[in-house]
Amino acid sequence: MKMFNAYLYLLSPLHTGGTSQEGNLVGIAKESHTDLPYLPSSTIRGRLRADTKENQKFLWGNTIEDITSGSAENLTQGALWVGDAGILYFPISSLSHGVVWVTSPFLLRRWIRLTNNNLTLPEVGSFSRGNSDNLYLRDTIFKSNELKEWDEWSYYIPQGSEETQNISQALVLSEHDCKVLIESSLWRQVRVNLNDKKEADAFRYEEAIPPETLMFFPWGTTTTLKDDEVKTACNGFQSLLEDNIKQIGGQESLGRGFVEIWTDYPEEQLVNTQNNQEEAAIC
Repeated sequence: MKMFNAYLYLLSPLHTGGTSQEGNLVGIAKESHTDLPYLPSSTIRGRLRADTKENQKFLWGNTIEDITSGSAENLTQGALWVGDAGILYFPISSLSHGVVWVTSPFLLRRWIRLTNNNLTLPEVGSFSRGNSDNLYLRDTIFKSNELKEWDEWSYYIPQGSEETQNISQALVLSEHDCKVLIESSLWRQVRVNLNDKKEADAFRYEEAIPPETLMFFPWGTTTTLKDDEVKTACNGFQSLLEDNIKQIGGQESLGRGFVEIWTDYPEEQLVNTQNNQEEAAIC
């Protein structure tokens, strides 16, 4: 099985669709064990499958609709799988620094263990702008002596998109502080329902993940594939991202869910893997 990472940089608010509605608040999907917003893998898979023009059944398998329509006899597993998308960096408004992207050791650990790199977790309070100025982050003030110089911060920013170059002010918070700031900084919009007389009848608040958020999700190939099928599947996934602006999630008519999506380079990694295997065989 091959595993890679793909990234989502939000260009507009993303409404992922919650499992419940409390009062007049329409929430978004959140992880049950962390209560952090996430994008379900089924949502990502549905968007990518709908965009697949060739080898759809090979890449994603048959569906119940295929069986009921008579085009297939059984459900089959596709060559590709995708995981849930989690937050890596979240934008927070700052009175002193404009926009600061916050993360935490917990969020970074998730990403590091999937990238198989040798990065070590930075300390809480590490800031890419150093400790020269006080940082005013919403209702919190970080004194300059509380901030630590984060010299290697750029190594913790995924490459492959010009959008990630906007992340020039990155701050590592504790898990608790990061979670509180994310929850209080979600995009919330008031929606008003009008009756037949064009009068306000009811209203509700709708949540969304704000633009400029950076998310990532793992993807890969299933274990039953042969070597040539693995390459075909990875190339098929790559071709889906040639048009790297996609619309994911709900409320499409409101312009929600526009994201830039890209991945690391599986073809290059596959070549390296094959070369390593050939060298090992020679030795």
